[in-house]
Amino acid sequence: MGANSSLLSPESTDGSRHPAKLQLGDIPESCVALVLSYLDPPEICKLARLNRAFRTASSADFIWDAKLPLNYHHLVEEYLMKNPSKLGKNEIYRRLTRPVRFDTGNKEFWLDKRTGGLCLSISCKALTITGIDDRRYWNFVPTDESRFHTIAYLQQIWWLEVEGDMDFSFPTGTYSLLFKLRLGRFTKRPNRWVSNHDDDGVHGWDIKPVQFQLSTPNGQHVSKCFLENKGIWEYHHVGDFVVDDSNVSTKIKFSLAQIDCTHTKGGLSVDSVLICPSNLVKALL
Repeated sequence: MGANSSLLSPESTDGSRHPAKLQLGDIPESCVALVLSYLDPPEICKLARLNRAFRTASSADFIWDAKLPLNYHHLVEEYLMKNPSKLGKNEIYRRLTRPVRFDTGNKEFWLDKRTGGLCLSISCKALTITGIDDRRYWNFVPTDESRFHTIAYLQQIWWLEVEGDMDFSFPTGTYSLLFKLRLGRFTKRPNRWVSNHDDDGVHGWDIKPVQFQLSTPNGQHVSKCFLENKGIWEYHHVGDFVVDDSNVSTKIKFSLAQIDCTHTKGGLSVDSVLICPSNLVKALL
């Protein structure tokens, strides 16, 4: 019956007649690894703490190969290291779940720890903002409220236009693009800027809606909405796009605008633009 038949023997090692108890450590690592392959990464990491057998099994390459995006080789070699062959697949997954900065630190991507979906964030400093160099209109404000530690704060302007573009090799899937915005004043104090929750400085957003636009190789999506909620950061969904081939770079353009010059608007903070798998958007809105 093989070497493991003693586990099933009714006689224990001390000669007594009662079944031996099967321990977690007695389960073959290959069986453990197969079971782990059906779980989400956070669940795998929890079970890896049980004992040495589970920890070793959780490092099996075939588990993580199925959870990495199809084009992970490109992502690693382009943005992390040129020769990742010495890294195990679990280590590659772990490194890609950390934010990977690029474009002089104004953009970053990461894998969602639970789903493995790729998310990408673009700082306000990587956007083209009309009037950004004129301090009568805009200020770059240092703050810990942003993952990039800087937001663009609009004091007052007639013509609002914020544009950006992205050329990136996304894994296959459906993605959503969102602007992260906040209505509320930032005031300068000695050595720091402070966000306020009052309505002072917020004006012009109830007269005409803001227009959001997303242009992709497959078409264009335009939507409009009034900015209403004050004092909180909100994600505004602009549109969705589909990536069919992860080996081909996807080029998109996006913008937000309110160019009705019959009135001024102010008190708006622009943090960043987020691109993420569409199945993750519900948790943000």
